[in-house]
Amino acid sequence: MGRLIKNHWARLIVLSAAAYQVAAAIEGFFWPKVFWDFLTRNLDPIVKPVPILQIINLLLGLAVLAWEWPLGALAGSAFHRSLETRLALIPLAALAAVLLYQGTNAAIYYVVGMVVYTWAYSEGEVICAKPWTLPQRTPRGRV
Repeated sequence: MGRLIKNHWARLIVLSAAAYQVAAAIEGFFWPKVFWDFLTRNLDPIVKPVPILQIINLLLGLAVLAWEWPLGALAGSAFHRSLETRLALIPLAALAAVLLYQGTNAAIYYVVGMVVYTWAYSEGEVICAKPWTLPQRTPRGRV
C-alpha cells in the first residue's frame, strides 16, 4: 500500500467544489436567491436586478478550475505550487459560494478541501511542478 498524498486528494475535492460553484452561478442567473434571505433582505440587491454575486461566483469558480487543473500558463509556476496561497484564497471562494443559495454545497466542499490542504501543509507536503510526470525507475539488477 502507498501513502495518501493529501494535496492530490484536496485538489480533487476543490476541483469538484469549483465545478459545482460554476454550475451554481449559472443556475443563479435564472433563479437568483441569497442563502441568508431568511435572516435579512439586505443582501437581495447583490443578486437581482444586477447579478453581481452570480458573476463573482462564476469568475471565482473558473479561476479555481484553471488553478487546480492547472491551466497551461499556470502549470509549474510558484503561484500554482503554493499551498499557502491556496489556503489564503480558497476561503474567499467559499465565502462567495456560501452567500449564493445554489452554492452552499460548493462552500462545504471548499471547507473540506481546505481542511485536507491544511493537513497536507502541516505534514510538509509540497506540490510538484509537474504532478503528471512520474519518476523513472531503473529495472532490477541494473544500476
